[in-house]
This record gives sequence, structure tokens and C-alpha cells, in this order.
Amino acid sequence: MLEHLDQQQHLTINQWKIFAAATIGDMLDFFDFLLIAFVLAFIVKDWHLTYGQSAAILLSSGISAPLGSVIWGWVADKIGRRKVMIGTILNFSIATGLMALTPEHGWIYLVVCRFLVGFGVTGLYTVDIAIVQEFVPASRRGWITGVTTTMLPAGFVLGALLGQHVESYIGWRGMFAVGLLPAGLSLMIRAWVPESPHWLIRMGRLTEARRSLAWALMVDPREIQLPAIAPPAEKVAWRELFKYPRSVAAGCLAGLSGTGITGFLLWQVTLFVIVLHITPAQASGLVVWASLGQIVGRFFCSWISDAMGRRVSIALTCAIAGVAFSLAGYWHNLSIGGVSVFYLMIVVQQFFGSGSYSIIGPYMVEILPARLRASGLGLAYGAGNLGKFIGPAGLALIAGSSNLVSPQATLDALIPAMNYFALWSVLGVIAALFIGFETRGRTIDEIDAALALRRPQTAPAKRAIGN
Repeated sequence: MLEHLDQQQHLTINQWKIFAAATIGDMLDFFDFLLIAFVLAFIVKDWHLTYGQSAAILLSSGISAPLGSVIWGWVADKIGRRKVMIGTILNFSIATGLMALTPEHGWIYLVVCRFLVGFGVTGLYTVDIAIVQEFVPASRRGWITGVTTTMLPAGFVLGALLGQHVESYIGWRGMFAVGLLPAGLSLMIRAWVPESPHWLIRMGRLTEARRSLAWALMVDPREIQLPAIAPPAEKVAWRELFKYPRSVAAGCLAGLSGTGITGFLLWQVTLFVIVLHITPAQASGLVVWASLGQIVGRFFCSWISDAMGRRVSIALTCAIAGVAFSLAGYWHNLSIGGVSVFYLMIVVQQFFGSGSYSIIGPYMVEILPARLRASGLGLAYGAGNLGKFIGPAGLALIAGSSNLVSPQATLDALIPAMNYFALWSVLGVIAALFIGFETRGRTIDEIDAALALRRPQTAPAKRAIGN
């Protein structure tokens, strides 16, 4: 049945609808996730929040993020992709909207709501990459699913524009109310996105799988022949992931390679002010351009994912991103034609560093068997989210700061901090070149067969004497 999908030369309108639903979902979930960063600026002084209270509000979503990706990923393998896409969107959008009802000085209420937001946001990322991959041919899988992640930085830009131009009219409660809008995306998914045919086949629901596949390919279901014998429904146990230790290690290490850029973003505006001798407003403008560079970088890296292969493209982008971080530290006082080399290196780093995740995210799904795809991405993405704690903690240690949320930037700590950020990129190189395997152009069934060969075999028990 699935050969019809892998023989495709061009995507249909219905396949583009699935892609659009996933891409818009990624943008809006990160808009909700990062909205607190802009709202907190409006309430921190009026509420007289302490450092500890502000930290609790900001970190609560990061604490739940790894947990959300693991649990929602496992649920997606159990009950299906479509239901979990809808469930995660309602999870984070309703939790964001509820923050509009925050009582005055109710910072604990915000902590609880933000915990729920983080739980849902990472869950959506976990499932939407899996479902997009399961509706496109192997020849387009890397590019299409990579592009699905390109609009993540746009969620941050959307929040910034809302804080700059709309907050004065609707207030910070109104900004949280706007965070309810992604809930409408669930209606789009109900209308546009059927259940994954791969998942339906694994569950033995062949007639539904044929209808889903026919809808995506825009053909009459009768043109797709059903197998004579239905395969038995597969049971999924989360612990089975660890029967594929190399895949788990490659996914988790690749996920952690983004820890450096996570830590740097805490310093970004302050460093631009200190190193470039500009105002905070001018620094914010440079951040917008760097964010746009991230979006372009994700498009480029999505393309090279299929053009060069996953392993080479991950290793190359991570290596360039790491070197750019290091050079930004050593060359921070140089300029070329009046343009700061420090800023140029940061733009290069964000182009390739953020771009590398448009390869790494889809790769995390590909390197595990079909029945564990969402669970595997949930685990690897959850491990990657640990970088949101490790990155700032290491940065604070280097800078000699007790502030683990936003360590104060100093020029004295610049070079060692930049090298610290760069070292995390090495994990991506190691994962791609020495642990993972190539998935470009392989169908999901072919990847399953390759994984069966790579799976460690249990040594046979010794025969008893006399038998």
C-alpha cells in the first residue's frame, strides 16, 4: 500500500495541507511558549517580584518540557498522531489563555500555568514531525519535514511585535488571551489532517489506512489494493527504545548539540550592547535580523538534508556553528569594512546552528523503528530540552554569577563562554559521524530493516550438558 506514496514525484494539495497545519502549529506553539518573556517585563516591577519568583515563572515550562515530549510521544505511538496533535494544541493554548485570569501578584498561578504550557509545546513538536514524515515520499522526507521547523523563530518575532505594538491597547492579560488563538488550529487539523496510514497499518486498520492514503494522494481508494492478509496489530512498549542503544544515543546527543545557542540567547542583547557599543534598542534590532537569518538557515539546511545526506549535513552545520561561536569570542574586537566580525560570526552561527535543527529534528524520528518513532523523538527531544538548564548553569559558572536564569554578561568571560557554547556543537558531529546511520532516500520500511540488522543480538543460552 505504501509503495504508492514512495513512488510520488510531486506532492498533492492535500499533502501540502498537512504540511501547512504542522508548520503553523510549530510557529504558534513557540509563540505561546515564549510569550511569558514579553509579559514578564510588564509585571515584574508592579508586582515587586523577587529573583526567585521570576526564575520560577520562567523555568517552570522548561522543567515540564522534557516530560511533555516523552509522554506525548509515547501516547502518539499508542493512540495515533492526529489525536495527539489536537490534544497538545489544546494543552498549551488553553493553559496560555488561562493566564489572562491570573490574580494580582499571583505568581504561583503563573508557575502552574507555565508548567502546563511547556508540557504541551514540546508534545506538539514531537508528533507533527512524525506525521508529516509519514505522509511524504522518502525522496522528499528530509526537506519537507525540515521546512516544517523553519517557522519556529517566527513565533518569537510574533511575540516581540505583539509586545511592542499591541500591549498598550490590550494589556498583558490581553496578550495571554491572544495565546488562546492557536486552539483554533485544532479545527484545521480536524478538517485537514487524517490519521497516519503508517500508524493505521501497524494497528491492523487497513481499510482506514487506505482511505487516509487515498485522501493524501488524491486518488480513488479503490485504486489502492488492500493486502490479502492483515498484519497483526503491534503493541508498543516504551522500554523497547533501549533495544536500539545507538539510535537513542545519536538522537539524544544530537538534541543536546543545541545547548550552546540556548545559553547564548540569554546573553545576546547584553553582549551586543557591550561589544558593539550600541544602545539596547539598536541591539534589539540586530536580534531581529539574526532571527530572520535563523529562518533562512533552516530553509537552506532543510535542502542540504536531502542533497547531501543527513550525517554529512548535520556534521557540517554543527562544525561551522561551533567554529563561528569560538571565533566570535577571539575576534570580538575586529571589524571588516566597518562591520563587526563578532556580529558576523554570530549571524553565521545562528544561520547554521539554528538551521542544523531542521535536520536534527527529523533525523531523531528516522533513526528508530516505525512503531517507536514518536516515542523516540520524544525521548531525544526531551534530552535536548535539558540543555535549557545545562546551558545557563554552565554559563553562570563561567561568568561567576549566581543568577542561573540570565547570568550577567562580562567581557572577561566572553572568550571562555564562547568556547563553552562551541563545545556543545561537537556532540552533533559525534552523533552524526560515529554513532548514527544514513537515512536519506530510505523508506520507513527500509529503515526498519536496517535497524533490525543494527540491533544488538542477545547471546544464545548455553545448552545444558547431556542435551
